[in-house]
Amino acid sequence: MHHLILKHLLKNAFDFQGKANAKVVLGAILKEQPELKKDVPGLLKEIEKRREEVEKLSAAEIQKKLEQLAPELLNVKKETPLEGLKPLVNAQKGKVVLRIAPSPSGPLHIGHAYGVLINDEYARMYDGKLILRIEDTNAENIYPPAYELIERDAQWLTGNHIAQVVVQSDRLGIYYDYAEKLVQLGKAYLCTCNADVWREMKNTGKSCLCRDLPVKEQQIRYAKMFSGYAEGEAVLRLKTDIQDKNPAMRDFGIMRIVEHVHPKKGKEQRVWPLMLFAVAIDDHEIGITHVLNGKDHVDNAVKEKMIMECFGWKPPEYQHWGRINFEGFHLSTSETRKAIEQGEYKSWDDIRIPFLPALRRRGYQPSAFRQFAREMGLSLTDKHVSWEEFWKMINAFNRDAIEKEANRYFFIENPVKIKIEGTPKGTVELDLHPDFPERGKRTFTVSDGFYIAEKDLRSLGEGYVHRLMDCCNFVVEGEKFRYVPGKYEEFKNAADKGKIIHWLPLEKAISVEILLEKGNTASGLGEEGLLHLAEGTILQFEREFFVRLDGQDKLKQKSLIRCWYLHK
Repeated sequence: MHHLILKHLLKNAFDFQGKANAKVVLGAILKEQPELKKDVPGLLKEIEKRREEVEKLSAAEIQKKLEQLAPELLNVKKETPLEGLKPLVNAQKGKVVLRIAPSPSGPLHIGHAYGVLINDEYARMYDGKLILRIEDTNAENIYPPAYELIERDAQWLTGNHIAQVVVQSDRLGIYYDYAEKLVQLGKAYLCTCNADVWREMKNTGKSCLCRDLPVKEQQIRYAKMFSGYAEGEAVLRLKTDIQDKNPAMRDFGIMRIVEHVHPKKGKEQRVWPLMLFAVAIDDHEIGITHVLNGKDHVDNAVKEKMIMECFGWKPPEYQHWGRINFEGFHLSTSETRKAIEQGEYKSWDDIRIPFLPALRRRGYQPSAFRQFAREMGLSLTDKHVSWEEFWKMINAFNRDAIEKEANRYFFIENPVKIKIEGTPKGTVELDLHPDFPERGKRTFTVSDGFYIAEKDLRSLGEGYVHRLMDCCNFVVEGEKFRYVPGKYEEFKNAADKGKIIHWLPLEKAISVEILLEKGNTASGLGEEGLLHLAEGTILQFEREFFVRLDGQDKLKQKSLIRCWYLHK
């Protein structure tokens, strides 16, 4: 039993970044060995005891132990790189290092998923590394839970292929040292000019008086940034060509004063690097060899190179992709945050929003988003993807990923009782999956009483032979129903062919509630076997749709199975 508990704890912790859910583990154990149900409290106590041991392990240790104990549970599918992927410039096998760099303003959404997976494709292609860098130097636009949400979903998308996580606010000392060095080299200066005055001078290609002050004076001014100047009074600027044909390249800022309280640093620091400076320093320090990014970052790449040239560093190779316009989507993190705070949405995993926590909870698989990234490819051409087109693609890719794994069950929405007179008592067995009979059966004890869906009842016409799927034939006679013996195939091509509908026996049906994609719910009954499935199980309700089992509630003497709609 200890072996059984440990392997399922390790599996659950592996799937959820080191955290194990005791109830989910319990469900997985009972599914494998139902005879252990006789002592559920004792089993749960033992699971909790071992869970503390497992959660003390690092992600690498959890994976190593699981590989030794039950490698079949890892089920890590090696993703092949994009067919026809163009080679990267100056890329060497085993030496490519790429990065994804979101800001922690909220969790990742479908647009981020594309960027993460295109980078991951190249990292896999070259047996290289993918770094996750959280760019949090703008204290005014940080959502604290996003640190954990971003890392969790990036690891989920890439199959735990993120080699390192870097948080910029933890590296301020490094930025300060390099900024000080630029001042010493005479390549940066502290500007105290009025912002509007300086902007006018820059646009006309004229330098300000601060630019030509001696290095000694610049060093004194730089030191004063940390305590002497107020926010907005001083900016450290890189010395570039003040008459550059692109005004954006002229003496752009690299350090500024921000008094806003930082979620991780509080008021401890008031001098912060601007994004481009921190990016350039990090790319060099971390050893980034190639940067794949949207073409809206083309100017940023030029500025980053300018910073690196000041130190004599070799910049990464840059390659950009065209904008993907998701039409009909609301992907603004700040607007979605506001909607959540105002109660329009429940949380980041609200089923109605296209953010990864919600899509993951619904049951979408990383491979579906990877295939979407492959379909989009990597080119400078802008693309337009409508709401309908996106879901059609993602649902098709996701169906490919889950169809073989999802077992089949009956769900009856808005159930009504019927009695089919003459139905013989007995048992009915149905395959858990029609293509994999070796998985086992669902067994029903039947007599003459059944539940069927109200919509099916309304559609049953007289004069036809109808059938309860894989159970029995019947006809409608006024308000009564009569059993018809024989094989349904005998009626199949006849004029009296009726409908085939799904059903449940009156006994042992359980309550089911399904959260639908627009936030409304569907209620009905499901088969008893649903009680024995672990939270997170993806299944298909016969002739309806795929769902993910989200939990189970006890309602007085009965149980309620909660599911989230996935797709058809």
